[in-house]
Amino acid sequence: MTTEPSSLARLSMSLPGELFRQLDMMVEERGLPSRSQLIAELIRHALAEHEAFTRPDDMLAGTITIVYRGDRGRVRHQLAQTQARYLKEVISSQHVFLEDDQSLEVLLVQGPAIRLKDLCDALRRVRGVQQLELVATTALLPPLHEQEAASLRGAAA
Repeated sequence: MTTEPSSLARLSMSLPGELFRQLDMMVEERGLPSRSQLIAELIRHALAEHEAFTRPDDMLAGTITIVYRGDRGRVRHQLAQTQARYLKEVISSQHVFLEDDQSLEVLLVQGPAIRLKDLCDALRRVRGVQQLELVATTALLPPLHEQEAASLRGAAA
């Protein structure tokens, strides 16, 4: 996406006073140069989330954040088994222990929106999962393995 002046479009909107005040506070707290930058970010996030539910075949990348508690060994094992069924979609995972017998796991994922939704649904069914959120973007990771295979074929020729 370019930010050249010719590619910009103006939007005029009316907001309730309190919402407007909260928006300005958020812009200031984040240190952003303008409301426009914040609103564009919020719109991009909403569009990616909308796309995840309305265009099931579109490719998305993002993270799945999971908070769980209980018998950590059992829950971690069930989460790992679920992730193994979605091996093409789960790029990596990071786990940390939290206070009060809780754990946090963050998965880096990429794949068709329907597969990511199915993965989230499967992870939610694991007993002990307390919170789960998918944050998706339409920007994708480069297909590193395909590029590597193409370069190797080119080098062999």
